[in-house]
Amino acid sequence: MPDVRIKKIDENEIDTILADDIDFSGVVSFEKPLMVKGKVTGEISANGDLYVDEGAVVEAQVKANMVSARGKINGNIIARSKVELFSTAEVTGDLFAPQIEIESGATFNGNCIMKGGNGQNSHE
Repeated sequence: MPDVRIKKIDENEIDTILADDIDFSGVVSFEKPLMVKGKVTGEISANGDLYVDEGAVVEAQVKANMVSARGKINGNIIARSKVELFSTAEVTGDLFAPQIEIESGATFNGNCIMKGGNGQNSHE
């Protein structure tokens, strides 16, 4: 069976980047792509794509269009299109998405619920 190869994102394509020295607590909401390099605690509720960089820590319930993780996420993830877990990702929480890609080496502890086709699921 071939290894999963997830496409790396170019940071120049990201509208907003929360730097590694940022420690944010509260509700994050956004429309365009966001990358977290620091720490976010609370809730993320967005229409855009979320990128969690290696070394970043997200302790939040996450709702976004697409979630791509290289760092740590503690909390449930609801993605309208896809969840990507790279080899360095550590996720503790349930995943709800129509498409899920997990690279070899990633750590995932939780339940995984996939609903196909239209990207909708009953947990939004």
